[in-house]
Amino acid sequence: MKALLIPCLLLMGMIPALAQDDRMRMQQMEDELKPLAYTIMNDDDFVTRFRADSAFIRGLVRALRTPHSFRYRFDSLSSISQLYAPDSSFRIFTWQLQMEDMNHFRQKGAIQMRTADGSLKLIPLFDASKYTEAPADSVRNAQNWIGAVYYNIIQTKYNNRNYYTLFGYDENDARSTKKWLEVLTFDVNGNPVFGGRYFNYREDDLKPRQPAFRFCVEFKKKANAKLNYDPELDMIVLAHLVSEEGDNKKKHTLVPYGTFEGFKWLGGRWVHQPDIKEANPDARVNPDQTRRKQ
Repeated sequence: MKALLIPCLLLMGMIPALAQDDRMRMQQMEDELKPLAYTIMNDDDFVTRFRADSAFIRGLVRALRTPHSFRYRFDSLSSISQLYAPDSSFRIFTWQLQMEDMNHFRQKGAIQMRTADGSLKLIPLFDASKYTEAPADSVRNAQNWIGAVYYNIIQTKYNNRNYYTLFGYDENDARSTKKWLEVLTFDVNGNPVFGGRYFNYREDDLKPRQPAFRFCVEFKKKANAKLNYDPELDMIVLAHLVSEEGDNKKKHTLVPYGTFEGFKWLGGRWVHQPDIKEANPDARVNPDQTRRKQ
């Protein structure tokens, strides 16, 4: 699997470059997007955040309509997550909007596909989290996506098919945070398919009930429980959690215990490994970088 983690920059050399005039226009549009992205995450007034979010979406789409925009990285938009697939076949933008009650969040997102002629193929993602009480129970599409702000993406293969595992977080509410593992594939028409029977583990009171089509851990606010891929171990590493009140059903009381479990890609599934030793700390995007400053 390690051989599949190809740096995007190597593959980006195969994509036609932006024309100089187009690059300059995109830089100007990025300058216009930057204060909007900041306002979405930091303004105290919901109406102001909402209007900035709407303006940001319109501006981002306008910028992405530039021929060969796939190659352009919006590096100054630090509060907007943008991840390229390891094979550079697509990139995914995600961010979050704090709602009016200040205790809940709505995730926003879009997938930009790489196209041979440089034209825009953009797939908007619509967060349906608030409409379900069982977000792990089904395969989803772009119209009923379980929202998350993604901070890592890895690529695996099985039977000559590509699988993209997304690592995301959701601020959830005032007491707890969620982290998600989501396997993304594409159907024969190029449409994104979120989830599937990719997680093999024994049920316990900390994990989603089987059958689980995506994996979630929920824990105490700001506890920052680890969930990420470790390239040295070639595994997903997950912190063991323990309740501060001795009640695992109270997700807002769960904190890292200091030991780790994880998942290994075997036979087209992520197979649970109950006890592992951590090799590296999180080395990719820090989820805190894309959170609203409190």
